[in-house]
Amino acid sequence: MRDWAAPLIAAALFAFLSPGLLVQLPGRDGPVRFMNMQTSVASVLVHAVLYFLLLVLFLVVLHIHVYA
Repeated sequence: MRDWAAPLIAAALFAFLSPGLLVQLPGRDGPVRFMNMQTSVASVLVHAVLYFLLLVLFLVVLHIHVYA
């Protein structure tokens, strides 16, 4: 059996945390922008840190496993 949790969680987080897709932190005009499909260097860095922290939370702290 293979554990599919890591690739599934990583792919889902990458899709949902793409800057500008659902939310952009920080926004160009304010702290938060929703669904504007734009990005900035600061936004990419914030989203990368959030991606890393959530990935560590799900895979290391919570020990989530998906077997297929």
